[in-house]
Amino acid sequence: MAGIQLHAPAPGWAIEADVVVVGSGVAGLTTALRCAAAGLSTVVVTKARLDDGSTRWAQGGIAAALGDGDTPEQHLDDTLVAGAGLCDEEAVRTLVTEGPDAVRRLIATGAHFDTSDAGEIELTREGGHHRRRIAHAGGDATGAEISRALVEAVHASKLRTIENALVLDLLTDAEGRTAGITLHVMGEGQHDGVGAVRCPTVVLATGGMGQVFSATTNPAVSTGDGVALALRAGAEVSDLEFVQFHPTVLFLGTDSEGQQPLVSEAVRGEGAHLVDASGIRFMVGQHELAELAPRDIVAKGIMRRMQEQGAAHMYLDARHFGAEMWEQRFPTILAACRAHGIDPVTEPIPVAPAAHYASGGVRTDLHGRTTVPGLYACGEVACTGVHGANRLASNSLLEGLVFAERIAADIASRAPREAGRPVVPATPSVLPLIAPEARAEIQRIMSEGAGVLRSAESLTVAAEALAAVHRNAVNDAAPDGRGAAKTAEPGVESWETSNLLCVARVLTAAALEREETRGCHWREDRPDRDDAEWRRHLVVRLAPDRSLLVRRTENTAFAPTVPDAPREP
Repeated sequence: MAGIQLHAPAPGWAIEADVVVVGSGVAGLTTALRCAAAGLSTVVVTKARLDDGSTRWAQGGIAAALGDGDTPEQHLDDTLVAGAGLCDEEAVRTLVTEGPDAVRRLIATGAHFDTSDAGEIELTREGGHHRRRIAHAGGDATGAEISRALVEAVHASKLRTIENALVLDLLTDAEGRTAGITLHVMGEGQHDGVGAVRCPTVVLATGGMGQVFSATTNPAVSTGDGVALALRAGAEVSDLEFVQFHPTVLFLGTDSEGQQPLVSEAVRGEGAHLVDASGIRFMVGQHELAELAPRDIVAKGIMRRMQEQGAAHMYLDARHFGAEMWEQRFPTILAACRAHGIDPVTEPIPVAPAAHYASGGVRTDLHGRTTVPGLYACGEVACTGVHGANRLASNSLLEGLVFAERIAADIASRAPREAGRPVVPATPSVLPLIAPEARAEIQRIMSEGAGVLRSAESLTVAAEALAAVHRNAVNDAAPDGRGAAKTAEPGVESWETSNLLCVARVLTAAALEREETRGCHWREDRPDRDDAEWRRHLVVRLAPDRSLLVRRTENTAFAPTVPDAPREP
C-alpha cells in the first residue's frame, strides 16, 4: 500500500520527528504548538514564510458565542441553516461548544482582539448570523493579528520550522501507515532540493485550492497540494463540489486573474448595501436577511442580477459610513480599494463573486484522523462535516482552532503506541507530471465550466477537457532512468499544476454527480434542492489505476472501529 507519488528526485536528505505539521495558518500552528507542549518532537513545514498562508488574509473575524445572550445552541442553529442540510451535527456541536474557550486560549497565546472602552471584546455580525458574535482585530485585519500571535509563539517555543518548502507526497509503509513526507525546499530553507521528514504522524493544514479557478481570494500558495497528496496516498475526500464563492470581491476587470482583493462580509454586517448600477437594492425581498443572507444566496443573487442586466459586476454601497468609520473599522479594505483607484468613502465599490473557500476536503473524524492511519487533516484542507454545503461566515478560523486542539490531544494520547515503531517507507508508483503551461488552461476550464454557474453541459465539457489534459500527459510519458514515466520536468511549477489538475478532476466529477442545487453548488439545469435523493455526501478516492471512485454516504465524518489499524476506504 505504497500509494502514488509525483515524479520527483529521490530525497537527498532526511530528518526524524514524532510529528510533522504541513502548513502555518491557524490550524497548522495551533496544532504544532500543542504537540510541542505535549513533549513531541514537532516540525512545521510551510510553502512560503510562516505568515504567508490564508489565515493572514482573513478580514472578517472569528465566530464564537462570546456575547451576552448568545449561546452555542444559537451558533449551532445558524451553522446548520447555512450548511443546507449537510452539516454533521455532532461536528458542529463540537465546534460551537468548544469554540469560546478555544478563542480565550488564543487570546492567552497573545492574540489581541478589538475591545470596547470597558474592555469587552467588540462583536460584529456577518451573513447568516442572527447575533453579533464575530470577534475582530485591527478593524478588518483579524487574520493578520492571529497569524502574528501564533508565529511569535512558534518563534518563542523554538519549534523547528522549514519555510519555502512545497510538500510533495506522503510516505507510507508496507501496511499503509504514515511514514513521513517528501518535500522540496525552494532555495531559502534549511536544506536544498528534495528531502524527507520521517515520522509516524503527519498533519495536513495546507489550506485551500482556490487557484484552481482563474479568479480567487486565495493566495498564490493555495494550489490544493494537501488534497492531492491525500488522494495519492489513498485517503478519501468528501464534498469537494461545495466551493464557496465570496459574493463581494473587488472587481478589477473581466481579464483579471489570480488573487483578488476581498471586501469582507463585515462591511455588509455594518450596514453596506448591494445595489445595481441604478442604485436598486436587489437583495431586498430575496431573503429575510437581505445582504446578510448566507454567502451562497448572496452570490447567486449577484450573479442573477448580472445576468439579467448583462453586467460584469454589481456594487457595494457604503458611502453612508463616512470617512472616519472607513478609516477606523476597515482600514485594510479602504487601502486596497484606493490602491485600485476606487474611494469607497465617495463612490460605490464594484464587486463580483470569486472562488473563496472549499467547504469539502480530506475526510476526517472528530479527532482529525483521515482514512490513512497516522495522517490527520485540519482547517480548510479537511472535511470535518462542520460546513456542510456552505460555510457560515467566520466559522473557518474557529474550525481550524478547535480541531487543531483536538488533533494535538489525540496525537499526544497515541504517542506512546507509536514510540519505537520503525518508519520504513514502501516503494510507490510514480505519477507523470503535467507541464506548467497547462495551469492557465485548467483554470480557464474550471472557471467556465465549474464556477458559480454550473450545468450538466458545462460540467461535462469541463470533465472531458480535464481528462484530455491528463490523458495527454500519460500518453506522452516516457521511461526515465529509474524506470518511471515522466513528461514535464520535476519542479515547483509542474508539481503545482499536477496538484491543480488532480483536485479539478475530483471537484468536477462530484459536481457532475450531484444533480441538484444545494448550498454553494448551483446547477442551472437542476435548480431545486432534492433532499430525498441528495441529502447525502459524495466521497471520492483515487483507485490504483488512477481512476476516480465516487460513492454516496449519509455521513461526512467516519468512525474507525480500530484506530490503530489500517482503515479501508
